[in-house]
Amino acid sequence: MREAFPFSAIVGQEEMKLALLATAVDPAIGGVLVFGDRGTGKSTAVRSLAALLPSMSVVRNCRYGCDPAAVTRYCDDCRGRYDGVPLPAAKVSVPVVDLPLGATEDRVVGALDLERALADGVRAFEPGLLARANRGYLYIDEVNLLDDHLVDLLIDVAASGENVVERDGLSVRHPARFVLIGSGNPEEGELRPQLLDRFGLSVEVRTPADIPSRIEIIRRRDEYEQQGEDFIARYRKKNQAVRRRILAARERVAGVVVDDAMLGQMSRLCVALGTDGLRGELTLMRAARAVASLEGRAAVTIGDLCAVAPLALRHRLRRDPLDESGSTERIERALAELRAGALGS
Repeated sequence: MREAFPFSAIVGQEEMKLALLATAVDPAIGGVLVFGDRGTGKSTAVRSLAALLPSMSVVRNCRYGCDPAAVTRYCDDCRGRYDGVPLPAAKVSVPVVDLPLGATEDRVVGALDLERALADGVRAFEPGLLARANRGYLYIDEVNLLDDHLVDLLIDVAASGENVVERDGLSVRHPARFVLIGSGNPEEGELRPQLLDRFGLSVEVRTPADIPSRIEIIRRRDEYEQQGEDFIARYRKKNQAVRRRILAARERVAGVVVDDAMLGQMSRLCVALGTDGLRGELTLMRAARAVASLEGRAAVTIGDLCAVAPLALRHRLRRDPLDESGSTERIERALAELRAGALGS
């Protein structure tokens, strides 16, 4: 099977790449919502990033990809095998799992394994898509068209980090922590507010308008399809550099300083924009810290805040009937006032 399109070969779409890199450094930021034109490389970017991430350690033969070091988050099976001695581990690639719009609830959460039940008379659980996506990425194209019952299910799992199935005489609990990536076209319908709030970052993508960028995108895609391994090899060193950058950022992100003055700036920005709750500020802090870590800085700067504010806040703003500006314009205007010291202290 051919390797994914190299992440470092993606032309433009800097916002989307930054959002994906930030969540690779700190998954606690939450998912990424990518809204915009079709054919702009949304799914390509997700698979490209996952492909360059280092393999992850899982409990050997665990169907849910449990982290050997996270004993408190073991699935029921691993908890039953654990006796105080670390369970044997194996290395696997970071999963990227597609959740189709027409998927049934059984396929998503898992269900009774009918084949084993009929053949062997054994009541066994067949894991679903949430189990496969654990510690990886769950990708939903046209997420704004997802059925309401699946939206409710995803909200519950995203909040708890666990999938609990109690049906057909089964009672199963397993970890389901993943970065949720949703893409879609806003012209085809809006996303329910409850699910929208679960995405840490929101990205707007557009088809490039300049001819040189369009030509370069077409050329690289054609070379990838025609030349395969030769094209991938040309970007291997750049991809490795991105991987090293992510690994280094993961090591130092916990130590990146977000002082009270910077937290005050974040709070003033959220108050000025009228965001509900405190999730916006938490996301701002985590995303700015991840970006600072990617850049090798020991503390978050106003530049980091400005880089992530549109991503973290544009989907959290209420419509202002007296302001015809879009969310991004309102955030940029507030950031300019923040830099100028015009926002109240």
